[in-house]
Amino acid sequence: MYHHLQLGHTDFSRSRQLALLVRSGAVTLGGYKKARIYGTLRCSAGQRMKTANRVFFKDEAEALAHGYRPCAACLPEKYRRWKNAQETG
Repeated sequence: MYHHLQLGHTDFSRSRQLALLVRSGAVTLGGYKKARIYGTLRCSAGQRMKTANRVFFKDEAEALAHGYRPCAACLPEKYRRWKNAQETG
Protein backbone atom coordinates (compact mmCIF):
# COMPACT_ATOMS: atom_id res chain seq x y z
CA MET A 1 0.00 0.00 0.00
CA TYR A 2 1.27 3.44 -0.94
CA HIS A 3 0.20 6.63 0.85
CA HIS A 4 -0.12 9.49 -1.61
CA LEU A 5 1.78 12.01 0.52
CA GLN A 6 4.70 9.61 0.89
CA LEU A 7 5.30 9.48 -2.87
CA GLY A 8 7.21 12.79 -2.88
CA HIS A 9 7.70 16.21 -1.33
CA THR A 10 5.81 18.25 -3.95
CA ASP A 11 2.58 17.78 -5.91
CA PHE A 12 4.66 17.46 -9.07
CA SER A 13 6.99 14.79 -7.67
CA ARG A 14 4.03 12.84 -6.24
CA SER A 15 2.19 12.89 -9.55
CA ARG A 16 5.30 11.74 -11.43
CA GLN A 17 5.96 8.93 -8.98
CA LEU A 18 2.34 7.82 -9.09
CA ALA A 19 2.38 7.82 -12.91
CA LEU A 20 5.47 5.60 -12.84
CA LEU A 21 3.80 3.19 -10.40
CA VAL A 22 0.66 3.01 -12.54
CA ARG A 23 2.63 2.43 -15.76
CA SER A 24 4.69 -0.31 -14.12
CA GLY A 25 1.58 -2.05 -12.77
CA ALA A 26 2.58 -1.55 -9.14
CA VAL A 27 -0.64 0.46 -8.62
CA THR A 28 -4.04 -0.43 -10.10
CA LEU A 29 -6.51 0.75 -7.44
CA GLY A 30 -6.95 3.78 -5.22
CA GLY A 31 -8.41 4.05 -1.75
CA TYR A 32 -9.85 6.45 0.80
CA LYS A 33 -8.10 5.72 4.08
CA LYS A 34 -10.62 7.40 6.41
CA ALA A 35 -13.56 5.22 5.30
CA ARG A 36 -11.39 2.29 4.16
CA ILE A 37 -12.90 2.18 0.64
CA TYR A 38 -11.06 1.16 -2.53
CA GLY A 39 -11.98 1.74 -6.16
CA THR A 40 -10.69 2.34 -9.66
CA LEU A 41 -8.20 5.09 -10.37
CA ARG A 42 -10.79 6.78 -12.61
CA CYS A 43 -13.56 6.88 -10.00
CA SER A 44 -15.09 10.35 -9.81
CA ALA A 45 -15.65 9.98 -6.05
CA GLY A 46 -12.02 9.04 -5.50
CA GLN A 47 -10.68 11.91 -7.57
CA ARG A 48 -12.43 14.44 -5.31
CA MET A 49 -10.80 13.32 -2.05
CA LYS A 50 -7.97 15.17 -0.37
CA THR A 51 -4.49 14.02 -1.22
CA ALA A 52 -3.76 13.32 2.45
CA ASN A 53 -6.52 10.68 2.50
CA ARG A 54 -5.45 8.78 -0.63
CA VAL A 55 -3.79 5.40 -0.68
CA PHE A 56 -2.98 3.10 -3.58
CA PHE A 57 -2.95 -0.68 -3.99
CA LYS A 58 -1.43 -3.13 -6.44
CA ASP A 59 -4.61 -5.18 -6.65
CA GLU A 60 -7.89 -6.06 -4.99
CA ALA A 61 -6.30 -8.72 -2.79
CA GLU A 62 -3.99 -6.13 -1.24
CA ALA A 63 -6.88 -3.72 -0.61
CA LEU A 64 -8.95 -6.45 1.03
CA ALA A 65 -5.96 -7.59 3.11
CA HIS A 66 -5.73 -4.04 4.52
CA GLY A 67 -9.42 -4.12 5.46
CA TYR A 68 -10.81 -1.93 2.65
CA ARG A 69 -14.22 -2.47 1.01
CA PRO A 70 -15.26 -1.88 -2.64
CA CYS A 71 -16.57 1.53 -3.75
CA ALA A 72 -20.31 1.62 -4.48
CA ALA A 73 -19.83 4.22 -7.24
CA CYS A 74 -17.21 2.57 -9.47
CA LEU A 75 -17.44 -1.10 -8.37
CA PRO A 76 -21.20 -1.54 -7.82
CA GLU A 77 -21.31 -5.32 -8.31
CA LYS A 78 -18.39 -5.97 -5.97
CA TYR A 79 -19.94 -3.54 -3.47
CA ARG A 80 -23.29 -5.41 -3.59
CA ARG A 81 -21.54 -8.72 -2.97
CA TRP A 82 -19.58 -7.20 -0.07
CA LYS A 83 -22.76 -5.64 1.37
CA ASN A 84 -24.68 -8.94 1.14
CA ALA A 85 -21.81 -10.75 2.85
CA GLN A 86 -21.88 -8.18 5.67
CA GLU A 87 -25.63 -8.61 6.16
CA THR A 88 -25.52 -12.42 6.16
CA GLY A 89 -22.20 -12.84 7.91
